[in-house]
Amino acid sequence: MALPPLATVDDLAGWMQVDPGTLPASAASTLDRVSAIIRKEARNNFLRQTTTLRRKPFEGVIRLPLRPVVSVDAVTRDGIPVDHDWDDETERLFVSGCERVSVTFTHGYASVPGDVVAVALTAAQRVLSNPNDLRQETVGAVSVTYAAETIGASLSQADRDLLGRYRRTFAVGRVL
Repeated sequence: MALPPLATVDDLAGWMQVDPGTLPASAASTLDRVSAIIRKEARNNFLRQTTTLRRKPFEGVIRLPLRPVVSVDAVTRDGIPVDHDWDDETERLFVSGCERVSVTFTHGYASVPGDVVAVALTAAQRVLSNPNDLRQETVGAVSVTYAAETIGASLSQADRDLLGRYRRTFAVGRVL
């Protein structure tokens, strides 16, 4: 499934304070590539989804690996509903028993968080501002040196640090 970019070309034009028609034709594909890089770094697709996982409680507690949890829709064992309680503060699901259960829950973001959009726009702007990946260029008496972060569609350390808070805390695997 192809995921939508984290920001639009109009968002990018506003960010760069230019008319959308003046952006290069590659602006949309740049946003697609930058969005893929951000999703990979954050290990998060920034979409609202419903997922069903099978988990075994540990001392009556299940930690759901996908954030943020919007709602716990169903908890069943062999198709039979199981008593449960979701605690928003501790992000823990309390269930009765110690056997595996199926948990259906809704998680993710209704809209992409603003700081993630800002990372996408900043990274796209860097690519579009230096499309030839130049380190330095000189024309006559004018010499321009670009920062290393402007080379290629990459994220700065500050971008990676910001995205760290969106990373999943547990791996998602399929248990049979």
